[in-house]
Amino acid sequence: MRVVLTGGGTGGHIYPAVAIARHCEAESTSNAFLYIGSEKGLESRLVPQENLPFESIDITGFRRKLSLDNVKTIMRFFKGVTRSKKLLSQFKPDIVIGTGGYVCGPVVYAAAKLGIPTMIHEQNAIPGLTNQFLSRYADSVAVSFEGSERSFPKAKRVLYTGNPRATTVQSANRERGFASLGIPMDSKIVLITGGSRGAKAINQAMIGMAEKLGSLEDVHFVYVTGELYFEDTREAVRSKLGTMPNHLHIVPYVNNMPEVLAATSLIVNRAGASFLAEITSLGIPSVLIPSPNVTNNHQEANARQLEEAGASRMILEKDLNADTLFQRITEIMKNPELQLAMSKASKQLGKPDSAAVIVEEIHRLITRP
Repeated sequence: MRVVLTGGGTGGHIYPAVAIARHCEAESTSNAFLYIGSEKGLESRLVPQENLPFESIDITGFRRKLSLDNVKTIMRFFKGVTRSKKLLSQFKPDIVIGTGGYVCGPVVYAAAKLGIPTMIHEQNAIPGLTNQFLSRYADSVAVSFEGSERSFPKAKRVLYTGNPRATTVQSANRERGFASLGIPMDSKIVLITGGSRGAKAINQAMIGMAEKLGSLEDVHFVYVTGELYFEDTREAVRSKLGTMPNHLHIVPYVNNMPEVLAATSLIVNRAGASFLAEITSLGIPSVLIPSPNVTNNHQEANARQLEEAGASRMILEKDLNADTLFQRITEIMKNPELQLAMSKASKQLGKPDSAAVIVEEIHRLITRP
């Protein structure tokens, strides 16, 4: 099977595509892949690190306001379609899969025009503009949140698959998670992170509540600041406390996030769809702080799905401070029954077989009459 993957801009679009590739590889080592992305996008760095062949097209996203830049974007789109048709004709894929971000627009559109089976995957509760556009051309649309199917009324076929990142974390080694952090196995871990790049608002709340953390016994707090904020955050905490206590661990980035998640009792995080897929797959209770700086405010919609199910507590960024964050953490960590109930609710939302469901749909599309 020959598979073209496309999607980018953020890890939330890239990692699901990689997860699909990994599941296909586990199924058969003879499968071949090509990833088409943007040279300027995060995928140009991450995808080669995953040892997947990478090609690029020149494309930018549309501005939501009337702008002359949109005229240039339209021109780039059609140039991207031409470039994509050339790459597809050379690679001869059995299927093309788009996982969101404007870069997959020309690629999936080109594949549809060439008669190649196509599939798109939408990670968020509110679909992005590119996937809304492509849903009219794709042979199949996969959604991560149950109930999101109705967001694609013009699609030929829509199915609830979950997010393939949920499958990725299932094999994570919990012991290695504890060992990598230098934390005893019998401890409880509260993991606080603002995503791979960090979040200033969350870091400020983390700094503000640092002196209160000792009141929660046998709980280790792991602050993942993002590399940009690491030095300033660490120094701010040190100046506030005078020394770094044993129960507080401040790191710029976590390379083995699935293993650390497997060891985590409670997570405080943004509400990116791929991350939510991982934590629900593992049944981790959460305090979610949606980013207000995303298209259509989709992170708040993502977070509300978990909150309404009882798996999470949400704090809007406008309400976030050291007191509100510590109050939510204390409420959960001092109430084992609540923690267990949230964990069960989180697990019920999880879709650990997501990658298998998507690959099954891939086979259906390829072998259909």
